Amino acid sequence: MSIFSSLFAVFMAGIVFLIRMKAAKKPTSAKKIVLPPVFMSTGAFMFLHPMFRVTVLEFIEAVMIGGLFSILLIKTSSFEVRNNDIYLQRSKAFVFIFVILIVLRLALKTYLSRTIEYGELAGMFWILAFSMIVPWRIAMYVSYRRLQREINEKS
Repeated sequence: MSIFSSLFAVFMAGIVFLIRMKAAKKPTSAKKIVLPPVFMSTGAFMFLHPMFRVTVLEFIEAVMIGGLFSILLIKTSSFEVRNNDIYLQRSKAFVFIFVILIVLRLALKTYLSRTIEYGELAGMFWILAFSMIVPWRIAMYVSYRRLQREINEKS
């Protein structure tokens, strides 16, 4: 099961990466920035099942690591204005950071699965991912709104 979930995680990361690269070719919008974490938030329903519940310490650890990882994503995400449209700028560093985050996730999962139950670990990694994505998307939204205001002021 662990190998399958790791392969699935790598597959999903590849899909996210492809979507991100394809999105850079089209103008972005506030909706495109805000909706992914909203959709991901439905995963919190997993915690209704006792198998996925984590301790307070595990929750804090996952949030802190997710917050640290979000800094890397924030630093590699920027926008540019082309023809009064806002585009997500491609970053070569993003590719490397994305790969490093996937490798770190797999290494942590392999190491932690020895001492933490599978369900708790799944819950921790969901919390980590959510606490990584939310600050990143908030920073993107703030940056997007700033650029949008600048465009509107020039018009």
